[in-house]
Amino acid sequence: MVKIVRTLVVDDSAFMRNILKKILSSTNKYVVVGEASNGKEAIEKARELKPDLITMDIVMPELDGIEATRRIKKEFPDIKIVMCTSVDQEKKMIEAIEAGADGYIVKPFQAPKILEQLNKLFPD
Repeated sequence: MVKIVRTLVVDDSAFMRNILKKILSSTNKYVVVGEASNGKEAIEKARELKPDLITMDIVMPELDGIEATRRIKKEFPDIKIVMCTSVDQEKKMIEAIEAGADGYIVKPFQAPKILEQLNKLFPD
């Protein structure tokens, strides 16, 4: 039986959140239980929903994804956080991993690569 992975999608772009939701819901493994448009909302939703996985954009208003990751991991070390990054953000990715991120996926999103990366964190 496939374990259902409860997922919180965090990105300041509704368009990007929709693409990710579509990719995740194409499987019977990942269920999107919530979404947030900035790091502050992400922390609130993590507390409220206690997801298994968070996809986290790095550059967002109010609170960036790196600081949000740091705070969520401090409070909920078991939540897996995968950063969503543009190709040119290598320095930010290193900061994100140091903040506790469990992995990353690169924009523009490609469904097979995203699912492959997430399945490494959540093998069947």
